[in-house]
Amino acid sequence: MSGLAALWGIGRLPKAPGTWASLAALLPGAALHALGGPVLVAVAAAVLAAAGWRAVRTLPAEAQAGDAGWIVVDEAAGQWLALAGLWALSWSGLALAFLLFRLFDIAKPWPVALADRRKDAAGIMLDDLVAGALAGSILVALSVLLPEGLP
Repeated sequence: MSGLAALWGIGRLPKAPGTWASLAALLPGAALHALGGPVLVAVAAAVLAAAGWRAVRTLPAEAQAGDAGWIVVDEAAGQWLALAGLWALSWSGLALAFLLFRLFDIAKPWPVALADRRKDAAGIMLDDLVAGALAGSILVALSVLLPEGLP
């Protein structure tokens, strides 16, 4: 299960494993979006989050309590949730989904910080899911406000 938690090695990269995991999640997330739209991406994010929670839950307590940096399945699930906020695929939309998700994941505004305070598998997964939901919500709002959509 640690393979999934580390996204099969991405979490073991020496610098910024969370950013690399988010970046690695973009292409499969975009492919899911192209196949089934935002609903399929949201469902896939939920499935990945459930599998990730299960994988993280089996890790030693110290890895969970410290939210070990190599655990990055949460970043992939959160990034997919952000991508679910795109009504249509575009390069600018993908870039904005990535940037917004990373901003919320790193800055940890409320309610991301609230979820981050949990020192267990649920907390590890929830802070990134909340960050992804915030990013996705902004993308939905932009789609409503910009009649032409994102370029």
